[in-house]
Amino acid sequence: MRDNRVLLRRYSMGQPNVRERLVEASLDVFQSLGFNGSSVQDLTDAAGVPKGSFYNHFAGKEDLALAALALYIERSGVEVLRDKRLQPIERLKRHFRTNWKTAKDRGYKAGCYLGTMSSEIADTHEKSREAFLGVFRAWTGLIAEAIGEAQAKGDIAQAGDPALLARFVLNAWQGTLVRMKVVRSEEPLKDFNTLVFDVLLK
Repeated sequence: MRDNRVLLRRYSMGQPNVRERLVEASLDVFQSLGFNGSSVQDLTDAAGVPKGSFYNHFAGKEDLALAALALYIERSGVEVLRDKRLQPIERLKRHFRTNWKTAKDRGYKAGCYLGTMSSEIADTHEKSREAFLGVFRAWTGLIAEAIGEAQAKGDIAQAGDPALLARFVLNAWQGTLVRMKVVRSEEPLKDFNTLVFDVLLK
């Protein structure tokens, strides 16, 4: 996902110790308290660094939130979508399973960082909205590529536009993660797998 690598490079400058601790800690803080509900003090306390060090690395919370987004994407299992050693449908299944495991390991108390931040600040922070849009487009593109390959191989009967199917699948996945936060079980994952892989992409 090229857009995400650009994000990662863009926000990977500075002294690694303090900076990386801030980025790592911010994933939990932003998902637990929200962007608007968290303060710089909350972020530096969670990272165990002096508050004064924050502005040596970030102009403000938004820059930190975007750095955390890059880290989140790096850990989301997106690279499996490019793994040509696997059949396209298997790549998709493994990718979403990796995302589910992340949610499960957090006790289903946090969904997709991208989705959470998008719903909170996309309408108030234009820089972030553009970054979120770029990541969604790149993510959708990788899903569409896998779907297109599966169609070409005859692995799925669905002859629809791969890009449209990919957007729907990703939209469904975002809703799945939100519902998992409420029911705190893998039931939404089972529903997603049944409808996406046994019906839509059968």
